[in-house]
Amino acid sequence: MTTLPHDSYHAASRHLAAIDADWAQLVAEVGHCRRQPKPAREPYEALVRAVAYQQLHVRAGDAMLARLLAGQPQQAFPTPAQLLALDTGQLRGCGFSGRKAATIHAIAAATLDGRVPSRLEAARLSDDALIERLVTLPGIGRWTVEMLLLYTLARPDILPVDDFGVREGYRFLKALPALPGRRELLAATAACSPYRSVATWYLWQVPSLADYQPRPGKRRSAATGTS
Repeated sequence: MTTLPHDSYHAASRHLAAIDADWAQLVAEVGHCRRQPKPAREPYEALVRAVAYQQLHVRAGDAMLARLLAGQPQQAFPTPAQLLALDTGQLRGCGFSGRKAATIHAIAAATLDGRVPSRLEAARLSDDALIERLVTLPGIGRWTVEMLLLYTLARPDILPVDDFGVREGYRFLKALPALPGRRELLAATAACSPYRSVATWYLWQVPSLADYQPRPGKRRSAATGTS
């Protein structure tokens, strides 16, 4: 399936800047896209990493993964068999909730039996096919698979409309009084295609802007921690 070469970021940025004055200003203020996919990771690893950051701040997800990796210092990431061998208590000791521990076990088991594809197999599957296949796993929703598509498979046209950081970024971009709904955001970002993955990256950069004002009581998405 199609991925976006790093040197195509310039074309993506130009496409976004041409949508309207708001996008042009965002691209100008943020600068060149510095999105960094991790194509060397196997899908199961990408899913486990995404699970760590579900509904959490980046620092919390980082800490859990650091403790998980510390238990297997001889390699970059535990194998599916090693993850499956960790009991719930050991995973909870890393900071994962009971639900997340069950999800990690489900990912590991599904990798061993072939339901979670290898990186080579995943590369041959469409975005929709991967989403449909992987959301059948307990604890895996569309957002988690979209993180896999964005970071590991480097798909060029993914915009996770359920992600708080994306919704908040678009709210600021368009000076909306409230976060946009799913359908509204899907329609509003259609013009970003076929570069919606780069558009996602730009929307995630909104909190770094000098004039950004977050909505009271809201927390930025931890999605970028999956990188």
